[in-house]
Amino acid sequence: MVDGGVRPAEDAGTQPRYRQPRDTLTVHDDRLRAAPDAVGEAGTGSPTPPLPPARSRGGWTRLGVASAVVGGSLVRGDVAVHDGEIVAVGLPGRGAGIAAPGLVDTQVNGYAGVDVLDAEPDALLAMGKALLRDGVLAYVPTLITSELGRLRRAAQRIADTTKATGGNSGGAAILGIHLEGPFLSPARPGTHPVERLRAPDTALLEELLDFGDIRVMTLAPELEGALALVVACRRRGVVVSLGHSAADASHAAAGFAAGATAVTHLYNAMEPLLARAPGLAGTALATDGVTVQVIADGVHVADEMIRLAFQAARGRCSLVSDAIAAAGIGDCEVRLGEVVVVVKDGVARRADGTLAGSVGKLRDGLVRIRRLGIAPLDALDAVTSRPARLVGSSRYGELAVGGPADLLVLDDELAIERVVVGGREIDLDQP
Repeated sequence: MVDGGVRPAEDAGTQPRYRQPRDTLTVHDDRLRAAPDAVGEAGTGSPTPPLPPARSRGGWTRLGVASAVVGGSLVRGDVAVHDGEIVAVGLPGRGAGIAAPGLVDTQVNGYAGVDVLDAEPDALLAMGKALLRDGVLAYVPTLITSELGRLRRAAQRIADTTKATGGNSGGAAILGIHLEGPFLSPARPGTHPVERLRAPDTALLEELLDFGDIRVMTLAPELEGALALVVACRRRGVVVSLGHSAADASHAAAGFAAGATAVTHLYNAMEPLLARAPGLAGTALATDGVTVQVIADGVHVADEMIRLAFQAARGRCSLVSDAIAAAGIGDCEVRLGEVVVVVKDGVARRADGTLAGSVGKLRDGLVRIRRLGIAPLDALDAVTSRPARLVGSSRYGELAVGGPADLLVLDDELAIERVVVGGREIDLDQP
């Protein structure tokens, strides 16, 4: 057991216990399962029914899990929470499920019927609650290329929402804003309105960064003057992600050398990865320290290319949803900023057939990459600690004794079973 310095009487003789993840994964065929669950009573092979959460004599609430992901390792045993904090991990007892940090999504254009670019504060609050029910505890609202006044008003509404709630909105927390554009390549605009794209301009950049808490900026490094923008962003503490780009390998390498630390939705809206022309995608995969962000919705990227990314960029892959307003709704017509998007058979496209964001959920992407054979802890890091570190958040993406009792309980396939906020399980069916 590992606790916060106070040990209940019944556990007084228990020593702190950490288990490295491979101890469990090797025995159980690379599955995150604690030994008592898998073996059952007296080694009979019959699973032992999980214990429900219970109140300990010290006033702690036990979550009734079999293990917890702590500091990148799997710690076997239960988790206890008290007064909104995690007070112990590795407690003895039989349980089921894996306690893990909440998901962090760094590219959310909209969700549950709400488009970020035009959303009023009440709609943003509703969207945050929908994200929370799907396991996303923190996110970065993303504004695609649009008219400058519209971007300014959207950023102000996001700031007003955060200020009005004091960071306690009852939904997913906002971790700043992702400006995806307007300094993008007209050769690789994706769904961005080409007429709204702008050539790199330092004065315009400074104006955009003054709109609010801009945390991430996506730009194309091959554009004339783009490297100066990378330097200016880094000077102001803004993460630069390269994307929507026709860059060759030399342009991409120059962007990373100037200070860019991520790539936006790898493979999509960039030059294809070829044997003698690796482009932005290949350069990102080959460059240490670059966070490789990938959409794993079954539409944007082939399964083999997802596996390639996780193998080539070990410890650097991060999933994003790239969700639009149709996420969680189904087939419909919605807007992505100024663009009309039609969703049919779960695929979002503009009228000309161009993919226009995703209707997938980050939680489903997690399950998908696990089924593709991505190691469980690697998959979990890709939706928790890595995206949190990318945007400089120490509050989210980790589960630790003394930290907030905001977490998920997952099954062996990494599907969400429970969402716990402030030590209390939330109703996943309550809008």
